[in-house]
Amino acid sequence: MFEKLNEYGKKRKSIFFAIDFNMKNWIFEDENVQFQLENFRNYQKNKNYQKTNITNRLYVDFNTYKSALKKVKEEIKRGNTYLLNLTFETKLEGSIDLEDIFYASKAPFKLHVKDKFVCFSPERFVQIKENQISTYPMKGTIEASIPHAMERILANQKETSEHTMVVDLLRNDLGMVGKNVKVEKFRYIDKINAGNKELLQVSSKITADLNQNWHDNLGNIIKKMLPAGSITGTPKKKTVQIIKEVENYERGYFTGVFGYYDGKSFDSAVMIRFIEKQGKNYIYKSGGGITIESDALSEYEEMKDKVYF
Repeated sequence: MFEKLNEYGKKRKSIFFAIDFNMKNWIFEDENVQFQLENFRNYQKNKNYQKTNITNRLYVDFNTYKSALKKVKEEIKRGNTYLLNLTFETKLEGSIDLEDIFYASKAPFKLHVKDKFVCFSPERFVQIKENQISTYPMKGTIEASIPHAMERILANQKETSEHTMVVDLLRNDLGMVGKNVKVEKFRYIDKINAGNKELLQVSSKITADLNQNWHDNLGNIIKKMLPAGSITGTPKKKTVQIIKEVENYERGYFTGVFGYYDGKSFDSAVMIRFIEKQGKNYIYKSGGGITIESDALSEYEEMKDKVYF
């Protein structure tokens, strides 16, 4: 399938795609897909929608979460991972319509696959413009209402360590596909609307130069960068293996990526803030980065804070 992206690039032919976390399942051009990548969308904005009414959120219990986090820390102590993005499922109860959630969301990156899932993501994966590739890792979240929230998140040692490791990982990823890798911005603040609250998210910007024939190798470039470092950890290969052992559920398209190539440039996003339809049930998947300094209760609360609409 990556070769298919190469072929579209060689022909300078536009294409939409989505790929799951395990890099096995794909979605290509499909009439049942609606998406937005910042200022580009394939749908009409002026659609009426009903307000989603969530009556209950059935989170994983704290003891189960704490046990999984303990296993991750044991792997960190063994030197098998230094940072791991730990996620869980939350069952939603109430009046839920995926398309209504899609249209109501104010996120810059959105995807709705009819009767399957919706995501309203704040995080870009990679963007390619004028032979330059950029990535924008997001690590570190705090409620904006907390006194001195910006100062607190930027001064937090655990969050700084976590963010630095992700930036280093993605510098390495960009180095595999480009040259002149630069961290252009380090640990700046984005504001995110999270339902009835506002979150502050710490981000960085990393860039590299590509050869002029990058179009011909679009699929190869994406393949080398996957899975996204911000939602796996470091070292990536071993960390992905540990994730599959400790999470005990299938991420599916959650934490995969979706993107659009228009023949001149490319943009893509990480599929987080994600709701999936499973039979008659609706499942929200969320999580956060774990390091040796992580506190179980704080990480559990962060996972819950990311279950918003």
